[in-house]
Amino acid sequence: MSAATFPDLAQRNELGEELEALGAWIRRSTVQVMTGDSGCGSGIIWRANGLILTNAHVVRGQRAVIRLWDGERLDARVVRRDPRRDLAALSLEARDLPAASVGDSRQLKAGQLVLAVGSPWGVPGALAFGIAHANGATPDLTAPRLVRADVRLAPGNSGGPLADTSGRVVGVNTMIVAGLAIAVSTNEVAAFLDDLAGRHEASRAA
Repeated sequence: MSAATFPDLAQRNELGEELEALGAWIRRSTVQVMTGDSGCGSGIIWRANGLILTNAHVVRGQRAVIRLWDGERLDARVVRRDPRRDLAALSLEARDLPAASVGDSRQLKAGQLVLAVGSPWGVPGALAFGIAHANGATPDLTAPRLVRADVRLAPGNSGGPLADTSGRVVGVNTMIVAGLAIAVSTNEVAAFLDDLAGRHEASRAA
C-alpha cells in the first residue's frame, strides 16, 4: 500500500464521522408515531413544547402514542389533519423536547445531498442518504409544494424528516412516486401551521 492512500483514507473516515454525527443529531428530533389502526409511522418534534408533525395518512384517528428517541412513550392527541397536504399536527404534554432545526426548502438545490430518518418496517432511527431532484416547484399552484429526492423510503418512513447536510429539515417524507421520495416542503408546513394558528385564534374569539 502506497503512502498516498493514507490521506484519502483519513478523509473518508472524517466524512463517515461527520455523517454519523449528522444522523445522530436528526434522530434526536425524530419520533415513532404509533396508532392502533395503521401501525407505526414517523414524526418530527417541531417545537420543544410538544408539537409533533407527521403525515395525515399516519394518524387517521384522534389519538396516538409517540415514542421518543430515548424510548420514552407519551400519549398525544391530533390537533389538526390536512389530507390535501398530507400533514397532521399532534400535541404532547411535554416541555424542553429536542426540536428539529427547520430550514427553508426553497434554498434546496437539485444535486444536494439529503438525509431521511424514520422507522422503516418499525426500525427506529434508520438513515437513508440520497440526492435532491427538485425543490418544490410545481406547475399546479394549488397543489402542495413538494421536494423530490432519490432516497430510499419504506413503510414506516412516512412523517419523518428529510434534512440537508446542515441538519436542517427541508421536508416531511410522505411517499415514493416513480422511484423518487416525495416530501412535503417545509414552506408548505409553515402554511399548514399558519392555518392551525388562525383556527386556534378563531376558536378563542368565538
